[in-house]
Amino acid sequence: MSLRLRQYKACDAEKIVSWIKDEETLRKWSSDRFGDFPISGEDINDKYLKHNGDCAEPDNFYPLVAFDDSGVVGHLILRYTDAEKKIIRFGFVIVDDAQRGKGYGKQMISLAIKYAFEIYGAQKITIGVFAHNESAYFCYKAAGFMENGEETTCELMGEQWRIVEMEMKR
Repeated sequence: MSLRLRQYKACDAEKIVSWIKDEETLRKWSSDRFGDFPISGEDINDKYLKHNGDCAEPDNFYPLVAFDDSGVVGHLILRYTDAEKKIIRFGFVIVDDAQRGKGYGKQMISLAIKYAFEIYGAQKITIGVFAHNESAYFCYKAAGFMENGEETTCELMGEQWRIVEMEMKR
């Protein structure tokens, strides 16, 4: 089945929350951007719809969902990281764990890449991935992202998690 992207709706929150079954999944998905596990659909809607994804700029936060004939199977957000609106960062990338292994992650990322370049006019797309999240790392590489040599760390769950920065240019 082929995927399509559409704008996130409040009714998508409960589906996304259902994929976050433990704290490690929450942290791999959102780093430290949400509070304690578990989170609720209301938490996502509050951040997305009432607080613009915590973005200060008014037109800078674009949550999307990927869907097929069976319904919503994935989610991610896009946001500009520069004032000129030429660099878009992907984040909060997640695929329904029951749908993993079907290529939905790569297909969703590929659609989002096309969307970022063709609709939003991005010249570069960036994404960060935790080094131990190998399935996400290889998904992003398969979609065309390359490591840019930058790394940071984030303390999560009492450990230092290494973040590998990746990018793709138009």
